[in-house]
Amino acid sequence: MEKTEEKRSVKSRIIAAAWELFRDKGFAGTTVDDIIEKSGTSKGSFYYYFSAKDELLNTLADMLDDYYGELEKKLDPGTDCFEKLLYLNREMHDMMEKNVSMELLASLYSTQLAAQGASRLLNENRKYYKLLSGIVEEGQKRGEIRADVPIRAVVKYYSMCERALVTEWCLGKGSDSLGEYSREYFPVMMEHFRGRK
Repeated sequence: MEKTEEKRSVKSRIIAAAWELFRDKGFAGTTVDDIIEKSGTSKGSFYYYFSAKDELLNTLADMLDDYYGELEKKLDPGTDCFEKLLYLNREMHDMMEKNVSMELLASLYSTQLAAQGASRLLNENRKYYKLLSGIVEEGQKRGEIRADVPIRAVVKYYSMCERALVTEWCLGKGSDSLGEYSREYFPVMMEHFRGRK
């Protein structure tokens, strides 16, 4: 394994362990030692990547991108690309509902609104944006996604709709299921972009 892949693996393990602990024990109830133990890493490794536990709050984009990488491997190349987009949304929102504390997610979104500079969640170099762009481009070529709308515009609309559902879920204090929101509302929100083969 190359050094960069090994480093990424260690960092990914720390992030995944931290978010799992934040969900189970809460942010305040989770210690750096808990994260180190859960991730199977060392204190030196933790402090190589993060100067404090608080920095892990800004790693949501990394955690989500790791999961998008897992989902990408499960995609059947022959599946309709519009359906691929709906699948990614359903799976991601199911995972978020089960693994990310709604209170922590709401806090993170609010800090992103107040933060200076660019948001990591909106960084177009993320795995998320590259994966979606590739699916939309393929779908346009196959007639499964409207080709008269720029790829970037479809991806932007998709991401805005995803965030809207997460925001609604947080505002409702989780009284409804985020996964069910995805199943019921996301197809309607995206229907405008379905191709007419």
